[in-house]
Amino acid sequence: MPTAPTTEPIPATGAAAGPWACRADMLTKVYGLGTSNEVRAVDAVSVAFRQGTMTAIMGPSGSGKSTLMHCLAGLDSVTDGHVFLGETDITALDDRQLTALRRDRVGFIFQSFNLLPALTAEQNVLLPLELAGRKPDAARIDAVIDSLGLRDRLRHRPAELSGGQQQRVAVARALVTDPTVIFADEPTGALDSRTGQQLLSYLQRCAREQGQTIVMVTHDPLAASYADRALVLNDGRVVGDLDRPTPESVLAALGALESAVPQDDR
Repeated sequence: MPTAPTTEPIPATGAAAGPWACRADMLTKVYGLGTSNEVRAVDAVSVAFRQGTMTAIMGPSGSGKSTLMHCLAGLDSVTDGHVFLGETDITALDDRQLTALRRDRVGFIFQSFNLLPALTAEQNVLLPLELAGRKPDAARIDAVIDSLGLRDRLRHRPAELSGGQQQRVAVARALVTDPTVIFADEPTGALDSRTGQQLLSYLQRCAREQGQTIVMVTHDPLAASYADRALVLNDGRVVGDLDRPTPESVLAALGALESAVPQDDR
């Protein structure tokens, strides 16, 4: 069972202090617990994400960055510790409550787009609202669609759209419910460099101009430079927290991991 949350406030590192959209308190995730194949994917991580910021999570393969994001988003259970979305401790929710929370308060953007091929772009965008039984907010939907330049693509199915257009549909789907946090897993991985940079610029504006909170896993230092902050993970722990990252500062942080001598107690 997860331990009781600490009473000490988590310090603001990287981004300036402000209301927390999401935070983890001594979050630990172990796979194969108690077996000879036990893997501590996330190791006692405490971190907070300020509302209206964009954060990149980086690290070498196997560092725990995707596992951390999945636990923060409620896609994976935790072994110990707590995750809060706003003031809600999601580690205390049952499966039904967690499903409702993800549906109503969390947005997801995946590298593979995850669009339903039989639905039009508009139907894919509106799907989360339909599943939640929520009445669409016409003004918000129009604003999202127009900001992403999808107005003339709404009746097209995914196969009739370019990769960049499909990803914009996926972004619109994530935004349409006005979520507390959007989690993006390598959102530019399937896009060419120009289209990927356009998408990153849009996500950056969502954070800075609309107050949206975005947590993005990426391996690309250029993508990380669009964020307000970059967390660097290694062996399941946060080993770097960069404010206003640049490609150069991210490369330096990652390079330091490669040259570091492993610690005996890691």
